[in-house]
Amino acid sequence: MRAVIHDRYGPPDVLRIADVKRPEPKEGEVLVKVHFSTVTRSDTGLRSAEYAFTRVITGLVRPKQKIAGTELSGVVEAVGADVTQFHVGDEVFGIKSGANAEYVCVLESGLLAPKPSGMTLTEAAAIADGGLLALTCMKPAYPLEGKTVLVYGAAGSIGTAAVQLLVHHIQTNVTAVCDTNDVELVRSLGATEVIDRLREDFTRTGTTYDVIFDAVGKHSFRRCRHSLKPGGIYVTADLGFLYHVPLLSIATRFIGNKRARLGIGTYRKADLLLLKELVEAGKYRAVIDRSYPLDDVVEASRYVETGQKTGNVVLEVSPHGP
Repeated sequence: MRAVIHDRYGPPDVLRIADVKRPEPKEGEVLVKVHFSTVTRSDTGLRSAEYAFTRVITGLVRPKQKIAGTELSGVVEAVGADVTQFHVGDEVFGIKSGANAEYVCVLESGLLAPKPSGMTLTEAAAIADGGLLALTCMKPAYPLEGKTVLVYGAAGSIGTAAVQLLVHHIQTNVTAVCDTNDVELVRSLGATEVIDRLREDFTRTGTTYDVIFDAVGKHSFRRCRHSLKPGGIYVTADLGFLYHVPLLSIATRFIGNKRARLGIGTYRKADLLLLKELVEAGKYRAVIDRSYPLDDVVEASRYVETGQKTGNVVLEVSPHGP
């Protein structure tokens, strides 16, 4: 099968298409023929070793996982022994390391779910990563119901997910901050107010919020604290891993009346099923910026690294599929 390989850390050019052995489902596993995958900011960071601390997990010298990608949508090709929830021909979506490949094996109990009804496989590929990370990164600020929340970086994968989840699932008032070109899109996701960051600095408006969620790890607690209400919480996603935040999280427990927290993104099956329900209820949708064929994965990765993408970038792994 064809797969995107990277056997060393570095720029997008370390990625290459190679023929590798097709996996076979073991007991409790589902073999998925991948039709669409994505290139995420996390993928590019892990490939480049931008987050040096992650090498403890991914491999100190060379990557342990040589096939790139994490998000997928496709069709069940085969099932292993004792699999009961999935059947050959089922359309599915989810998360699995090594998803930039024509086939991947996923545990039945893992991060795999039936594709939401009424959604294409292209759209389904762009649901899981941003939604799951938004749900878990915002946890330090829970409960959020009825609070005023500002989302910085509202046009990215996590940001577009956070706006929709806050408005349609958690039911809170959202002020979203994004670039000029993304204002109308973010407004269509349900934000109560949208601030064009290229024209206005939200930290200088005098407006205060219960929660500030930095979905792209670009701001600091110091810059944001005057925009927090007493008892307010600043949460940053861990994509950029602002190293000072863990220390601030401890310090602000005892000093002052405003808190800093680091949002740690995790993947949970219960949350994946929640996203499916929200899509089917019309409360959540995929935001896709561009789509690239698998052969153009290097170009797709370069684009993601510009930091200019809106929502998600999709890879067409098997273009002749559904």
